[in-house]
Amino acid sequence: MVYIKRQLGQLRQHFDLWSIAKQEQSPFSLDGLSRAKMLSELSKLSFIIFLSLLLIIPLSASAQHSKYIQAVDEYRPAPGQYVNDVPEYEAGDTEADMIRKCNERIAGLGPIDAHLVALGGWGGYITFHFDHPIVNIPGQRDFAVWGNAYQEQTNQVFGGMNEAGIVMVSKDTNGNGLPDDTWYEISGSCDVDSIGKVIYGYEVTYHRNPMGNIPWTDNQGNSGTIDRINAWHQQEYYPEWLPDGLTFKGTRLPDNMIDLSNTVERTWSQWYYVLVGFRYGYADNLPNFTDNADITSYNIEGCGIDISWAVDEQRQPVTLDHIDFVRVYTGLNQKCPAPNWWGETSTEIISAEDLHLEASLEAMGNQETGIRREGVRREGVKEKSPAYDLKGVRREGDWGRKPSILIKDGKKYFTK
Repeated sequence: MVYIKRQLGQLRQHFDLWSIAKQEQSPFSLDGLSRAKMLSELSKLSFIIFLSLLLIIPLSASAQHSKYIQAVDEYRPAPGQYVNDVPEYEAGDTEADMIRKCNERIAGLGPIDAHLVALGGWGGYITFHFDHPIVNIPGQRDFAVWGNAYQEQTNQVFGGMNEAGIVMVSKDTNGNGLPDDTWYEISGSCDVDSIGKVIYGYEVTYHRNPMGNIPWTDNQGNSGTIDRINAWHQQEYYPEWLPDGLTFKGTRLPDNMIDLSNTVERTWSQWYYVLVGFRYGYADNLPNFTDNADITSYNIEGCGIDISWAVDEQRQPVTLDHIDFVRVYTGLNQKCPAPNWWGETSTEIISAEDLHLEASLEAMGNQETGIRREGVRREGVKEKSPAYDLKGVRREGDWGRKPSILIKDGKKYFTK
């Protein structure tokens, strides 16, 4: 940055000299150079500095990209024992306030430094984006969602506290920077390991019951409650800033709870229920680390997501070259029958990460200016092709009222 500022200062000085020398009546000269010679030399030098800035600034901007979440777009949890607490709701908080609090906990932070965000019971979700699109690299995990799953202590099953969340992805096709385009679900291992047990097109509605068990009904004719566990969480369980009658739609994963109480000494634990992990494709499903003693042993295989696993509403694979938004929602609707054990299954996330930042930037091209693939209408420019100024700002509609430099398809055009 110091070098860039120095170059900008020199460029400004050269333009000042150029402006003086350009005046026809100016007697300006230096070391015997004529006005014409000065104009020629200054023009050459300014052009060289300008070209050097074009090369330097993009590299500097690339270095500023983060592999972690840039910001949370939506936070709409279902009722649960951690809701209104992780993050904390304060009287008068709006949805925007709660999103801000989510950002304070996870934006720009890795799994070691961030703090949990709870999604509540089935269907509760969070939506977030990075400061760049994440590219689909064939045959690789493209991004990871980190949670707080862990291996149960007796090692009797695969996993132990695995509150799987379903992951969805979306491209900013309309280019408005909002998560309002088509969403695609990541097809995880349950789609092949638990055929006939996964419920697609599932729907649940929750209703308020202040400081009591929260009732729900689903579209399968079932009903139940999110039970209070007063010994641990004494706040209201229904999200205070959201309206009554919250309804969520999506996929319900098969129950993964097993009672192992008879396999352990009651002096060690009166109850011992565990949640078996699924093989791949979910959030908060497997431990973040393959070795708890080594914080560098990230579980890429278990927590990583391959964009190529995305499917449409008909469960058909889709081809996505990149994605701009990620959504995670609680995928299990179950609760522990033992009193004061662990209550409802609630997905939590602590961070998310682009697993190949440099590859994403290189593959997308021109990432430092935010250039995307979606369209802009502009006279003289092919429709459905992106247009940006030299500051990387996307230009729409009638913006060319004065001469401008337009960047399109990696090339520069001068518009009149």
